[in-house]
Amino acid sequence: MIDALIEIDSIRLNFDDSGRMFLNLTIAFIMFGIALELKPEDFKKLLKNPKPAFVGILSQFLLMPLLTFCLALSLGDVITPTIGMGMILVAACPGGNISNFISSLAKGNVALSVSLTAFSSIGGLLLTPLNFTFWGNLYMRFYTGADSALVRSLQIDAVDVLQTIVIILGLPLVIGIFVNRKFPKFTLAVVVWIKRFSIIAFIGLIVAIFASNIDLFMKYIQYIFLIVLVHNALALTMGYFTGRAFKLSKNDSKTIAIETGIQNSGLALALLFNPMIFPQDMAIGGMAFIAAWWGVWHIVSGLTLAGFWSGFSLKPTT
Repeated sequence: MIDALIEIDSIRLNFDDSGRMFLNLTIAFIMFGIALELKPEDFKKLLKNPKPAFVGILSQFLLMPLLTFCLALSLGDVITPTIGMGMILVAACPGGNISNFISSLAKGNVALSVSLTAFSSIGGLLLTPLNFTFWGNLYMRFYTGADSALVRSLQIDAVDVLQTIVIILGLPLVIGIFVNRKFPKFTLAVVVWIKRFSIIAFIGLIVAIFASNIDLFMKYIQYIFLIVLVHNALALTMGYFTGRAFKLSKNDSKTIAIETGIQNSGLALALLFNPMIFPQDMAIGGMAFIAAWWGVWHIVSGLTLAGFWSGFSLKPTT
C-alpha cells in the first residue's frame, strides 16, 4: 500500500487554468447559495441556546482537526506525508454545503444545523487557515520522515490560504447575505434552485476531475477509498458522541455528527489548485485525491446515515 501511495504523491493531476477558474467559480457560487439562507437571526440562535452551538463548534473546529491529526500520526508510515496533509486540510475546512439538507433528512435539529453552518462559513475565514497551518506543520514535525524534502516543501503560509478563502468564500457570503436582506422575495424564489444547481455543479466538478485522471483514479482508488471511509466514519461517530457526552438530545447530536463529518472538500480542492499556495511543481497528488474523493464519499455516507436515523424515509423534515 505504501508504495502505491508514494507513487500517488508524485502525481500532478491534470487541471489547467480554465479548470481552476471553474472550480473557484463553483465554490463561490455554492457559498453564495448558502449565504442566501443566512440571516442575522441565525447567529442570535447561537446566543439564545449556546450549549448545542458551542458543542458543535468545539466538535467541528477543535476535535475534528485533533482527531485527524491523531489518526494521521497513528497510521505512521502506512500513509505518506501528503496523504496525512490532505486529511488535515479537509478537517480544517468549514462544513459542506449539503449538511443542512442531510440534517433535515436525518430528523436532526435543522435550526442548529443552519446556525452552525452560518458560524462555520464566517468563522472558517480565520479558523481554516489557522487550523491547517497549526495541525499541518505539527503533523509534519512528528511524521517519521519529517526530514524528507517532500515534507519540507509542504510548509503552509496562512496568509496565502486566508487570501484565497476571502475571495472564494468571504465575498460570496457577504453578497449572498446582502441579497437575502435586500431582496427577500427574490431570494425565496431562487434559493432552492440555486442549492440544487450548486450540488449538481459540485458533483459535475468532481466527475470532471476524476474523468481527466481516470487511469490514475482506477489505479489508486482502493487505497484512497479505505482512508477516507475510516476518516469520515470516525468524524461522524465522534461528532455524535461528543453531543451525547455533553448530554445533548439525540436530535442535536445527530446534527453535530453531520456538521462534523460533512466537510467543504470543494474549498480544499480550490486551495490545492491555487499555485500561490501550492506551486505547480509540488507533489501533492495524495492531498488532491483525498479531498476529491471526500467530496464524493461524504454525500454517500451522509445520506446513508440520514436514512438509518430517519427509518429509511428520505423526506426532509419541516
